Amino acid sequence: MLNRILPLLSLLLLTACSQVSDQSPLHTTSASLPDYQQADFQTYLSDTRTWLEQQRVFVSADKQAELDANMPYELPPADGLPPRKAVLLVHGLGDSPFFFRDISQALSQQGFLVRTLLLPGHGSRPADLMLADADDWQAAVSHHTRLLQQQFDEIWLGGFSTGANLVTSEAIRNDDVSGLLLFSPAIVPESAMTHLLPVANLFSNWLDLEASDGNYTRYGSLTTNGATQYYYTTRQVRQQLAQHSYNKPVLMALSADDSVVDSEAVKTLFEQRFSNPASKLFWFGETTETADSRVETLTSHLPQLQISNFSHMSLLFAANNPFYGRNGSQRICENGQTEAAEQACPNSNDLWYSNWGYQEPDKVHARLTWNPYFDELVKGMEAVTSGDQQASR
Repeated sequence: MLNRILPLLSLLLLTACSQVSDQSPLHTTSASLPDYQQADFQTYLSDTRTWLEQQRVFVSADKQAELDANMPYELPPADGLPPRKAVLLVHGLGDSPFFFRDISQALSQQGFLVRTLLLPGHGSRPADLMLADADDWQAAVSHHTRLLQQQFDEIWLGGFSTGANLVTSEAIRNDDVSGLLLFSPAIVPESAMTHLLPVANLFSNWLDLEASDGNYTRYGSLTTNGATQYYYTTRQVRQQLAQHSYNKPVLMALSADDSVVDSEAVKTLFEQRFSNPASKLFWFGETTETADSRVETLTSHLPQLQISNFSHMSLLFAANNPFYGRNGSQRICENGQTEAAEQACPNSNDLWYSNWGYQEPDKVHARLTWNPYFDELVKGMEAVTSGDQQASR
């Protein structure tokens, strides 16, 4: 979702926002956004499902699968024992709770009660991101963190991309949070132009306006307001980290070639501002300069798997995920390639995988949507959350 901000923002400013109006239901807002401040999680689930049933613009024939992908959910510990610890997982801009299917199963196996959120403006139709506000996103995270704190002494927060910004902000303010799990944290944007998003938001509703491609786990279009609110989350968390180091354990995972995130800048923040010795950073890329023993490098160039490098979203999914895995049903061919490569992608028998925008002569690249090191990442999560610094080595 965030991959296309730089080229689209440039185009938007150059063309003075002369976009054609689109009256598709996908691009028309709901009357209002759903409540997220229910007194208990089960009521939140019930109310959210009712709202989604009424407001979602369905993009496939399988309405039940769409609802399930976009619904927040709770998973008990897989061992059936009463939970003693809990984790709240928060998705990224334009995404859905589906993005944590594999991570949440792994955390359930590790004894956590797992909950996910649906951030306001998500799960229904892309236009609802015109109604969203970063303050509401942050308030939703705070409210559901407090609900868990009413039941458990040990609470972890996890987030992907924009969600990672939100949970980091919450943890810095809330000393009762035990630690963080951060996947592709979008704390420092790759694009230096994101600070112009609030200006662009004054002139245009849409940064990217597309027909649906049938992918019901994420939005295909992006409102300028949604991108602007993302920018506000980056500004807030960077200001907090400039004032406060975070001394609780953190698991961080970054692709060196992330097209959304300035990975080197975020790695530097990890080294300088996330001070707990039990913290760990998985760096998916080639060798990086660091004197920090908490950083582990795993090569992202895997020609035996026809993987050139890792994408922003790939860290979250296991290779056997039925939707985004190696043989999954979803292939993302819109990947910043040449027009000829994108046309060849759907039927290619010699497909390579990469981050958005990566190109090589005579190769067709789709988005990499799974993590070949998913098992190593799971072991790392267990090591950090249990305080066992040897477990993932």
